[in-house]
Amino acid sequence: MSRREFEAAAESAVTVLGLSRSKDLAGLLARRVRKERALAELAAPRAAEAVAQLYDALEGDSVPLTEAAAYVRGYVAAMLRARDRVRVRTVWSGPSTPGVPVRATAQVLVDVIDAAHDELLAMTYAARPYPALTRALTAAAERGVRIHVVVETLSGAKGLLAGREPAEAFTSVPGLSIWHWARNPDGHPHSRQHAKLAVADRRTLFLGSANLTESAVHRNIEAGVLVNGGEAPRRAAEHIVELQRLGELKPLRP
Repeated sequence: MSRREFEAAAESAVTVLGLSRSKDLAGLLARRVRKERALAELAAPRAAEAVAQLYDALEGDSVPLTEAAAYVRGYVAAMLRARDRVRVRTVWSGPSTPGVPVRATAQVLVDVIDAAHDELLAMTYAARPYPALTRALTAAAERGVRIHVVVETLSGAKGLLAGREPAEAFTSVPGLSIWHWARNPDGHPHSRQHAKLAVADRRTLFLGSANLTESAVHRNIEAGVLVNGGEAPRRAAEHIVELQRLGELKPLRP
Protein backbone atom coordinates (compact mmCIF):
# COMPACT_ATOMS: atom_id res chain seq x y z
CA MET A 1 0.00 0.00 0.00
CA SER A 2 1.16 3.55 -0.64
CA ARG A 3 1.82 6.03 2.11
CA ARG A 4 -1.25 7.94 0.98
CA GLU A 5 -3.40 4.89 1.72
CA PHE A 6 -1.93 4.64 5.23
CA GLU A 7 -2.69 8.32 5.85
CA ALA A 8 -6.25 7.83 4.58
CA ALA A 9 -6.68 4.81 6.85
CA ALA A 10 -5.42 6.81 9.85
CA GLU A 11 -7.83 9.64 9.04
CA SER A 12 -10.71 7.19 8.76
CA ALA A 13 -9.86 5.53 12.08
CA VAL A 14 -9.69 8.86 13.94
CA THR A 15 -12.96 9.99 12.39
CA VAL A 16 -14.76 6.82 13.44
CA LEU A 17 -13.23 6.58 16.91
CA GLY A 18 -13.57 10.23 17.89
CA LEU A 19 -11.00 12.27 19.76
CA SER A 20 -10.96 10.44 23.11
CA ARG A 21 -10.73 6.90 21.73
CA SER A 22 -8.24 8.03 19.07
CA LYS A 23 -5.94 9.01 21.93
CA ASP A 24 -6.38 5.45 23.22
CA LEU A 25 -5.45 4.15 19.77
CA ALA A 26 -2.31 6.28 19.74
CA GLY A 27 -1.36 4.89 23.13
CA LEU A 28 -1.79 1.31 21.92
CA LEU A 29 0.32 2.00 18.86
CA ALA A 30 3.02 3.65 20.96
CA ARG A 31 3.18 0.53 23.15
CA ARG A 32 3.46 -1.59 19.96
CA VAL A 33 0.19 -3.37 20.66
CA ARG A 34 -0.74 -5.68 17.80
CA LYS A 35 -3.94 -5.63 15.80
CA GLU A 36 -5.89 -8.35 17.60
CA ARG A 37 -5.43 -6.79 21.03
CA ALA A 38 -6.15 -3.28 19.72
CA LEU A 39 -9.39 -4.51 18.18
CA ALA A 40 -10.38 -6.06 21.50
CA GLU A 41 -9.59 -2.91 23.50
CA LEU A 42 -11.24 -0.54 21.03
CA ALA A 43 -14.30 -2.71 20.45
CA ALA A 44 -17.16 -0.52 19.24
CA PRO A 45 -19.66 -0.50 16.38
CA ARG A 46 -17.97 0.64 13.15
CA ALA A 47 -14.57 0.88 14.87
CA ALA A 48 -13.26 -2.62 14.17
CA GLU A 49 -13.14 -2.24 10.39
CA ALA A 50 -11.41 1.16 10.51
CA VAL A 51 -8.81 0.02 13.07
CA ALA A 52 -8.14 -3.20 11.16
CA GLN A 53 -7.65 -1.24 7.93
CA LEU A 54 -5.21 1.08 9.67
CA TYR A 55 -3.11 -1.84 10.95
CA ASP A 56 -3.17 -3.48 7.52
CA ALA A 57 -2.12 -0.22 5.87
CA LEU A 58 0.80 0.45 8.21
CA GLU A 59 1.96 -3.14 7.89
CA GLY A 60 1.68 -3.07 4.10
CA ASP A 61 3.72 0.14 3.90
CA SER A 62 6.16 -0.90 6.65
CA VAL A 63 5.23 2.01 8.89
CA PRO A 64 6.57 1.43 12.43
CA LEU A 65 3.91 1.34 15.14
CA THR A 66 5.57 4.18 17.04
CA GLU A 67 5.56 6.34 13.92
CA ALA A 68 1.89 5.52 13.37
CA ALA A 69 1.20 6.58 16.97
CA ALA A 70 2.86 9.94 16.35
CA TYR A 71 0.82 10.42 13.18
CA VAL A 72 -2.46 9.63 14.96
CA ARG A 73 -1.55 12.05 17.78
CA GLY A 74 -0.82 14.74 15.21
CA TYR A 75 -4.15 14.15 13.54
CA VAL A 76 -5.95 14.35 16.90
CA ALA A 77 -4.16 17.64 17.68
CA ALA A 78 -5.23 19.06 14.33
CA MET A 79 -8.83 18.05 14.98
CA LEU A 80 -8.71 19.69 18.41
CA ARG A 81 -7.44 22.93 16.89
CA ALA A 82 -10.17 22.83 14.25
CA ARG A 83 -12.81 22.17 16.91
CA ASP A 84 -11.63 25.11 19.01
CA ARG A 85 -11.43 27.53 16.09
CA VAL A 86 -14.11 30.17 16.46
CA ARG A 87 -16.69 30.32 13.69
CA VAL A 88 -19.51 32.86 13.87
CA ARG A 89 -22.50 32.97 11.52
CA THR A 90 -25.64 35.04 11.52
CA VAL A 91 -28.95 33.21 11.27
CA TRP A 92 -32.07 34.84 9.83
CA SER A 93 -35.61 33.59 9.44
CA GLY A 94 -38.27 35.21 7.31
CA PRO A 95 -38.03 36.94 3.90
CA SER A 96 -34.72 36.55 2.12
CA THR A 97 -32.60 39.13 0.33
CA PRO A 98 -30.06 38.54 -2.47
CA GLY A 99 -27.01 39.19 -0.28
CA VAL A 100 -28.05 37.34 2.87
CA PRO A 101 -29.04 33.67 2.75
CA VAL A 102 -31.91 32.80 5.08
CA ARG A 103 -31.73 29.59 7.09
CA ALA A 104 -34.76 28.66 9.17
CA THR A 105 -34.17 29.24 12.85
CA ALA A 106 -36.00 25.98 13.51
CA GLN A 107 -33.42 23.98 11.57
CA VAL A 108 -30.51 25.70 13.32
CA LEU A 109 -32.00 24.87 16.71
CA VAL A 110 -32.49 21.25 15.65
CA ASP A 111 -28.86 21.13 14.43
CA VAL A 112 -27.61 22.45 17.77
CA ILE A 113 -29.67 19.85 19.64
CA ASP A 114 -28.46 17.09 17.31
CA ALA A 115 -24.84 18.16 17.94
CA ALA A 116 -25.12 17.55 21.69
CA HIS A 117 -23.57 14.34 23.02
CA ASP A 118 -23.27 15.11 26.74
CA GLU A 119 -25.03 18.34 27.73
CA LEU A 120 -27.64 20.69 26.31
CA LEU A 121 -28.60 23.92 28.08
CA ALA A 122 -31.37 26.17 26.77
CA MET A 123 -33.25 29.27 27.85
CA THR A 124 -36.50 30.69 26.47
CA TYR A 125 -39.14 33.20 27.42
CA ALA A 126 -42.17 31.62 25.76
CA ALA A 127 -42.51 28.01 24.66
CA ARG A 128 -45.15 25.98 22.87
CA PRO A 129 -45.04 22.34 21.71
CA TYR A 130 -43.31 22.18 18.32
CA PRO A 131 -42.92 18.66 16.86
CA ALA A 132 -39.52 19.16 15.18
CA LEU A 133 -37.92 20.44 18.37
CA THR A 134 -39.69 17.87 20.55
CA ARG A 135 -38.39 15.04 18.34
CA ALA A 136 -34.84 16.42 18.46
CA LEU A 137 -34.94 16.85 22.24
CA THR A 138 -36.38 13.35 22.73
CA ALA A 139 -33.67 11.83 20.53
CA ALA A 140 -31.00 13.72 22.51
CA ALA A 141 -32.44 12.45 25.80
CA GLU A 142 -32.50 8.89 24.48
CA ARG A 143 -28.80 9.04 23.61
CA GLY A 144 -27.98 10.15 27.14
CA VAL A 145 -27.70 13.93 26.79
CA ARG A 146 -28.34 15.86 30.02
CA ILE A 147 -30.91 18.52 29.08
CA HIS A 148 -31.71 21.58 31.18
CA VAL A 149 -34.22 24.17 29.94
CA VAL A 150 -34.87 27.48 31.69
CA VAL A 151 -38.32 28.99 31.04
CA GLU A 152 -40.40 31.93 32.13
CA THR A 153 -43.58 31.24 34.11
CA LEU A 154 -47.03 32.76 33.75
CA SER A 155 -46.74 34.25 37.21
CA GLY A 156 -43.28 35.61 36.47
CA ALA A 157 -44.47 37.19 33.21
CA LYS A 158 -47.23 39.00 35.14
CA GLY A 159 -49.83 38.88 32.40
CA LEU A 160 -47.51 39.25 29.40
CA LEU A 161 -47.77 35.52 28.65
CA ALA A 162 -51.11 33.82 28.13
CA GLY A 163 -52.33 30.25 27.77
CA ARG A 164 -50.52 27.24 29.19
CA GLU A 165 -47.30 27.34 31.18
CA PRO A 166 -44.22 27.44 28.88
CA ALA A 167 -42.80 24.47 30.82
CA GLU A 168 -45.60 22.26 29.52
CA ALA A 169 -44.01 22.34 26.06
CA PHE A 170 -41.32 19.97 27.36
CA THR A 171 -43.27 17.52 29.52
CA SER A 172 -43.15 14.78 26.86
CA VAL A 173 -39.32 14.76 26.74
CA PRO A 174 -38.02 12.05 29.10
CA GLY A 175 -35.51 13.13 31.73
CA LEU A 176 -35.51 16.81 30.75
CA SER A 177 -34.95 19.17 33.69
CA ILE A 178 -36.96 22.41 33.73
CA TRP A 179 -35.78 25.50 35.62
CA HIS A 180 -37.06 28.98 36.28
CA TRP A 181 -35.71 32.24 37.66
CA ALA A 182 -36.43 32.41 41.40
CA ARG A 183 -36.73 36.19 41.63
CA ASN A 184 -36.13 38.09 44.84
CA PRO A 185 -39.62 39.32 45.84
CA ASP A 186 -38.01 42.58 46.97
CA GLY A 187 -36.34 43.09 43.60
CA HIS A 188 -37.61 44.80 40.47
CA PRO A 189 -41.30 43.84 40.04
CA HIS A 190 -41.19 43.94 36.23
CA SER A 191 -38.14 41.73 35.64
CA ARG A 192 -38.44 38.91 33.08
CA GLN A 193 -36.50 35.77 32.15
CA HIS A 194 -36.13 36.92 28.55
CA ALA A 195 -32.99 35.09 27.37
CA LYS A 196 -33.23 32.84 24.30
CA LEU A 197 -30.29 30.54 23.68
CA ALA A 198 -29.09 26.95 23.36
CA VAL A 199 -25.63 25.56 24.18
CA ALA A 200 -24.47 22.10 23.11
CA ASP A 201 -21.54 20.48 24.92
CA ARG A 202 -20.14 23.95 25.71
CA ARG A 203 -18.83 24.12 22.12
CA THR A 204 -21.81 25.39 20.13
CA LEU A 205 -23.93 28.39 21.10
CA PHE A 206 -27.04 29.69 19.35
CA LEU A 207 -28.13 33.06 20.68
CA GLY A 208 -31.08 34.85 19.13
CA SER A 209 -34.43 36.53 19.31
CA ALA A 210 -36.56 33.43 18.81
CA ASN A 211 -38.62 31.82 21.55
CA LEU A 212 -39.14 28.06 21.42
CA THR A 213 -42.48 28.35 19.64
CA GLU A 214 -43.46 27.36 16.12
CA SER A 215 -44.23 30.93 15.09
CA ALA A 216 -40.90 32.20 16.43
CA VAL A 217 -38.68 29.53 14.93
CA HIS A 218 -40.50 29.02 11.66
CA ARG A 219 -42.77 31.92 10.64
CA ASN A 220 -41.48 35.16 12.15
CA ILE A 221 -38.60 37.38 11.15
CA GLU A 222 -35.98 36.35 13.71
CA ALA A 223 -32.25 36.98 13.95
CA GLY A 224 -29.55 35.14 15.80
CA VAL A 225 -25.87 34.26 15.97
CA LEU A 226 -24.41 30.74 15.82
CA VAL A 227 -21.01 30.40 17.48
CA ASN A 228 -18.88 27.27 17.12
CA GLY A 229 -15.77 26.94 19.26
CA GLY A 230 -13.99 29.48 21.39
CA GLU A 231 -14.88 30.88 24.78
CA ALA A 232 -18.46 32.08 24.23
CA PRO A 233 -20.23 28.68 24.33
CA ARG A 234 -18.28 27.56 27.39
CA ARG A 235 -18.79 30.79 29.28
CA ALA A 236 -22.52 30.84 28.51
CA ALA A 237 -22.91 27.30 29.84
CA GLU A 238 -20.83 28.07 32.92
CA HIS A 239 -22.99 31.12 33.66
CA ILE A 240 -26.19 29.05 33.55
CA VAL A 241 -24.71 26.32 35.74
CA GLU A 242 -23.46 28.91 38.24
CA LEU A 243 -26.90 30.53 38.39
CA GLN A 244 -28.29 27.08 39.19
CA ARG A 245 -25.69 26.52 41.90
CA LEU A 246 -26.37 29.90 43.49
CA GLY A 247 -30.10 29.24 43.56
CA GLU A 248 -30.97 32.07 41.18
CA LEU A 249 -32.35 29.35 38.92
CA LYS A 250 -34.42 26.69 40.64
CA PRO A 251 -36.05 23.45 39.45
CA LEU A 252 -39.61 23.97 38.29
CA ARG A 253 -42.25 21.30 38.72
CA PRO A 254 -45.40 22.12 36.74
